[in-house]
Amino acid sequence: MTPTRIAFAAGLLSAAGVYGLVLGTLLTDHEWWPPGDRTPAYYCHWTLVGVFDLALLGTAVLTFGSWDLPRAAAVAGVAAALLGTAVFLWGARTMQSAETMGVTGDLYTDGPYAYTRNPQYVGMIVGVSGFALAVDSMLVAMLAAVHVGWVLLLPRAEEPHLRAEFGDAYDRYAQRVPRFVGVTTLRRAAAALAS
Repeated sequence: MTPTRIAFAAGLLSAAGVYGLVLGTLLTDHEWWPPGDRTPAYYCHWTLVGVFDLALLGTAVLTFGSWDLPRAAAVAGVAAALLGTAVFLWGARTMQSAETMGVTGDLYTDGPYAYTRNPQYVGMIVGVSGFALAVDSMLVAMLAAVHVGWVLLLPRAEEPHLRAEFGDAYDRYAQRVPRFVGVTTLRRAAAALAS
């Protein structure tokens, strides 16, 4: 097996593990995600994510430029990767705690959380998609698509936990702020830029 195949396979296998945890939460009565505390599920999830991230980077290094996309796609990809990273860091910095990794804590509704309930996930989606374009690799694009898929599922697994933890406060928040990005997000962003 070539190093490229090993890296790509490691990415797919670790992603399958993350999907298993998330889907296990969605389809059963067992809560694998979010862990709520530093449980075995917490360590399992973050180990799988770490392996995936290393596999994604390894695949990127080994296949860089192999897709032959137009140069404009790579430039747009770099811009999207930087934007996604900035949004992710803004969301993580607002929490400034272990809550960014799924540990139970407070309900955040200010800063980026006033625009989207999941700014870190929005940042991940934009960032990893941009990274795939910038790297110009079909294999990296496939891993990025797998990553985006599990990120789209994570809030659905988290929301019952958040409702149980914060009750009506979370329901009111969810009614006024979209899960990812919506018209409300764009209106609030435009109003913030205008002021």
